Order: sequence, then structure tokens, then C-alpha cells
Amino acid sequence: MRLRDNHLLTVLTAGIALGALGVLLAVWGNPENSGICVSCFIENSSGALGFHGNERMQYLRPELIGFVLGSTLAAIAFREFHSRGGSAPLPRLVSGVFLIVGCAIFIGCPIKLFLRLTAGDLTAVAGLLGLLAGVWAGLRGLAHGVHLGRNSRERGGSGFLVPGFFLLLLGFLLLRPGFVIFSQAGSGARHAPMLLSLGAGGLLGALAQRSRFCITGSLRDTLLMGRRTPLLWGLLAFVGVAVALNLATGLFQPGLYGQPGAHLEFAWSFLGMLLVGWISVLIGGCPFRQLIKAGEGDADAGLVVLGMFLGGALVQTWGLTATAAGVPMNGKIALLAGLLFVLGSSLLFRERAD
Repeated sequence: MRLRDNHLLTVLTAGIALGALGVLLAVWGNPENSGICVSCFIENSSGALGFHGNERMQYLRPELIGFVLGSTLAAIAFREFHSRGGSAPLPRLVSGVFLIVGCAIFIGCPIKLFLRLTAGDLTAVAGLLGLLAGVWAGLRGLAHGVHLGRNSRERGGSGFLVPGFFLLLLGFLLLRPGFVIFSQAGSGARHAPMLLSLGAGGLLGALAQRSRFCITGSLRDTLLMGRRTPLLWGLLAFVGVAVALNLATGLFQPGLYGQPGAHLEFAWSFLGMLLVGWISVLIGGCPFRQLIKAGEGDADAGLVVLGMFLGGALVQTWGLTATAAGVPMNGKIALLAGLLFVLGSSLLFRERAD
């Protein structure tokens, strides 16, 4: 009972911190309703490394670095860092690409979805319904034997590769070598002070590592068990704190029209988040959770993270991402390709009874 209570307290703390910092980082300088957005941060960081040429989306986001390194430090401190992997590496890499495609069509990751909702953005309701549908589809797949296999302990310290990469990015952020690009205009030029962002990311990374908090995980557990779970309480804490702070800071602006980082093509918002929710269940967590697991030494999650960086470059270079004007045709085609990919993967990785 004490262990259960301690876990619930840790989850609630993580949810409260995520909700508070998700709003405050926007107050401190990040784009509206995007105080925390893993997919946006990855697109920005890919651009900063020269992986795409959109001059308005190039900034090495400190929060992203903090998520991974905070998770790594917490895992090492509590002896939970273990190098592990070996479960369907290429499908996980491609899954990371399509996670970002789905987020780019909706304009935001699952965390941003709830930040948009708690700021009054009614266009995000379509995304919420899509995320729920995707989680349900993923659960149906799991119930019928769909899984990518189990990872196992690995020798050679492969689990340190992704934390090492983010440690290198931290060096780039602090030293600012000439090949790292920083936007002078656009959303990439809008950011909270570096040390505040880095500290917020590190705190959230550590709390998420201890609590196993995950947006899609909370929805998955609730749909699976049919009752309130610790992760759901964490999500409710996140939502409650975010609503309160949005009201207190004057950021709560309910409505459909003129919402920042949103569009009115609701069917495509639904499908974008459906893709994200479906993939997240099959690979064991949303984009945020993949970063935390990679920080713990999970090389499979590390491949998803690399896929997300590749996806962040592709959605910008190929013009796949949605804007306030709507979803481009290339983005619609890429999203449908993602749905075909996850459907095909569900058929290929389904265990059949002998």
C-alpha cells in the first residue's frame, strides 16, 4: 500500500509540474499554447543542426536536452539505468518518423494537445477524439497479439549512445559553434531563457523517469482497466493546474477561430492524432515517453527518437506540416501512408495461435 501511495504521489507531482511548466514556459517566451511540445522542439532542433532549411524553425531547444539528461541522471541515481534493446529496430525507427508526421498534421504532440485544450482552443477537441481512437485501436491490436517483441539487456553500453548524443547537443547549446543555426524570426526565435528552459526540462525528465508518466499511457491504462489509474490522476492534475494558470495569466481564450498554432481541418486533426495514439500504444509510449525511456538506456526508444529527428527534418523539407491555412496535400498523403504503415505493421507483428 505504501509503495502504491508513493507512486501516486510521484505521478501527481509529475502531472502538476508538467501542467505548470507547460503554461509558464509560454509566459516566459515560448510560443503561445506551446510551452512544451515535443514534436515542435524536435523540428526546431533538427533545423538548428542543419537537417532542414526553414529559417523560422531553427533553435536547439534546451527543454528537449533536459528531458533526456534529467531522465538519465534520475535513472542512474536510482540504479534503474540499463542498456537494453533489440526489439524490431527498423519498424521503431520508421514509427518515430510517422509520430512526427501525425503531430505535424495536428500541429503539436499529445502534451501540446492538452495545453491547447486547457487554453480554450476548441479546435483541439478533434485531436483529442483522434488520440482516444488511436489508443483504442492500439489496445485492440495488443489484445489480438500485436507487439514488436520484448527487448533484452545488451552489452557494450549501447544505452549511453542517446544520452551521449544529447550531452553533445548540450555542448552545442552552450558553446554555439558556427554550424548550429538559430532563427532570427518566427517560432524558432521565440523561446524562454535558456537556463530556465534547461532546468524545467531536467526537472520534468527526472520526474517522468520516476513516475513513468505518459499522456497516451494514462489513456491506455484507463481504457484497458475501465477505472481511474495513477497515470490518469497525473493527467487530471496536469489539466487542472494548466487550466488554473491559463486563467490566472490571461492566456485562457476559448473559441474556434484565431487560435495560435491551429487549423480548422478537423478530420485531418483527428487522423493525425489517431496515428500518434495508435503508434504510441504499439511502441510503448508517446513521443515524450520515448525520450524518457531513451534516457534510461532503452536503445529501442533511442531508435524512435532518431526516427523523430528524421521526421522533424522531413516534415519541414518536404512541406508536410500543417499551418493555420490548413493541411497541405503532401501532408495528407504522408499521413495516409503512416496509417497504412501502422496497419501493415499490426498485421505483420501479430502472433497467431498454432
